Amino acid sequence: MQNSLISLNKFSTEELNLMCIFDTADRVTLRNDLVTALHDVYEPDMIAVFASTLEKLDTLTDEEFAELGFYIADDDLQIEEDAFGY
Repeated sequence: MQNSLISLNKFSTEELNLMCIFDTADRVTLRNDLVTALHDVYEPDMIAVFASTLEKLDTLTDEEFAELGFYIADDDLQIEEDAFGY
């Protein structure tokens, strides 16, 4: 668990958000998806986010990546559910 926190802290919020819109089943799949999508990215700031994400993914082992545990944070959703009685 400690290693996953250290690995997770390697990534910026933008990088984490980017990864979460792709298949995070494994590191290789995610990396391939990012490289494929990068061909359609023209905004310099987004290209930089893709590049830094790919660089950081390359520093992780498959085991470290598997421990990251991607999930959708639902804190805001729970607040809305409580406020509106969903």
